[in-house]
Parts: sequence; structure tokens; C-alpha cells
Amino acid sequence: MCFAARHGMVGVKMTYRLAPANPWPAGARDVAAAASWVRQNIDLFGGSPDEIVAVGYSVGAFHVASFLAHPEFQARDSDVAGVVLVSGLYRLSADADAAEKSYFGTDASKYDERSAFPGILNIDTPLLLAWSATDPPHLIAQGEKLNEQLCNSPAHCPHLTVLRARDSLASVFGVDTSSGSLAGPTLELVREIEARGLP
Repeated sequence: MCFAARHGMVGVKMTYRLAPANPWPAGARDVAAAASWVRQNIDLFGGSPDEIVAVGYSVGAFHVASFLAHPEFQARDSDVAGVVLVSGLYRLSADADAAEKSYFGTDASKYDERSAFPGILNIDTPLLLAWSATDPPHLIAQGEKLNEQLCNSPAHCPHLTVLRARDSLASVFGVDTSSGSLAGPTLELVREIEARGLP
């Protein structure tokens, strides 16, 4: 929110329903509902419905990726112009932990269809993919695999950033726009989106 305000943008914070009371695909549906609301109302706050960038962090990164990958969960008028995914889990494995199973369920045979793959490989939305050098190895591997598959897909290679640390979403969007922060790469993504709308 502060990052957006400092750079002349409008920041909108959303949350999502939690598992186990709200299992898959509740998160993707919540992202779709939020994106739809923002598109319909952002002009009231001085923003543009055609320049919305969705940012997902940790579990939120999976929900945003799942929203993109599964058009059947998207709401009317829920398109976004760009996406930032930070330290997410994009494909669940059979050795999922209890927290992951509380959202995805215990039937491992359904994990592939509930992942962001292969749908996310077909999107044309500009994407910034990030993870931290201090993330657990399985999250780093998830980011590296998504980057590799996007670069080998009909879509496109994402913008890519490896963060120095990952204490919180606020910390990775800190005032410092030098390397190791998400601030600079996110501003580049926003400028790319803005340039698309120029005559």
C-alpha cells in the first residue's frame, strides 16, 4: 500500500477465506471477486481499470497464479494487466504437508488439476516472478520450475527477481529500489503496462 502511494499509484489490499473451512478453489475465486470489484470501482480512487497489477505473496501467490491458470474461476470483468508472484507454491506434490492438505484436500490424485500448471503457461499477462535466496529449498525450486516452463511455453519468459531476504511483503517493497528489492522490477512492469496504452 505504501509502495503504491509513494509512486503515484492506488493500492488496494485484499484477503481471502482460509482453509480448512474454505478449501480449493476458494482462494482463486476470492482473487477473481476482488479483481472484479477493483475494475468496477478503481476510477473512484483515481486509478485505471486497465492498469491493475495483482500481487500475490506466499499462499497469495498461489491464489493469484491459480486465478490466472483457471479461467473457470474468473469473475465477470476480473482481468488484470499484470501480476507479481512472490515465493509461491505452484504445483503440489504427493508429500504435501498438513497445511497444504487442508486447502487442497487429501486426495493426491487431484493435485495436478488443482495446480497452476498447465493453465498458467498459456496466459499472456505480463508477469514478474520472484523468490528469496533465503526461501526454503522447495519454494526456490517451485519458482525456478515455473520460470523455466514459462520461458519454454508459447506465453513468454517472466520478469525475474531473486530477493536478498523475505521478512514480509512490506520489506520486499521497501523504499530502496536497488537490486534485491521488488520495488524497481515492479515499477518496470507498471511502466511496461502503461506503455501499452500509449498511442
